[in-house]
Amino acid sequence: MRIISGQYGGRRFEAPRNLQARPTTDIAKEGLFNILQNRMDMEGILALDLFGGTGSISFELLSRGAERVTCVEMGRQQQQFIQKVAQELHIGRELNLVRGDVFRFLRSQAAVAPEDGLYDLIFADPPYALPQLADIPELILGNRFLKPGGLFILEHGKDQDFSAIPEFSELRTYGAVHFSFFRPD
Repeated sequence: MRIISGQYGGRRFEAPRNLQARPTTDIAKEGLFNILQNRMDMEGILALDLFGGTGSISFELLSRGAERVTCVEMGRQQQQFIQKVAQELHIGRELNLVRGDVFRFLRSQAAVAPEDGLYDLIFADPPYALPQLADIPELILGNRFLKPGGLFILEHGKDQDFSAIPEFSELRTYGAVHFSFFRPD
């Protein structure tokens, strides 16, 4: 795993070989963050990284100035790797690592979300074969998770099409990686 830019830019971390995660490719991640840099100031944002995997997106956001990132990951090995990287980078409270089921986490957050939202940016990178993958946009966009002007990005495979969702704004493709962007009204 490589952090591309920012405070921790250029740092590399070797994930365990048996880690069950499909990290976002460097090319896709670089393309994604080029888009984000042109759309929002990442300095001081509050972000949510769902299905954190290696923590690559969380660390990239923190490296680029996010105030706080909540990273939700169910796998014990993945969480241990994320904790190890956070310790090596001396990241403390800026990273809120939650070990648990993303859908349970979202239900609990929906119960406490304020009217003006919780996050400036939400990124979700679920397993492409996840049966509930199609439910994720509704869970995010149907609750008060995003602040006004916030952005939700869903990484998915080529077989999913979210363009019929009213908040859908665009699709970006990098090889086999597809990012659907959503902006609530």
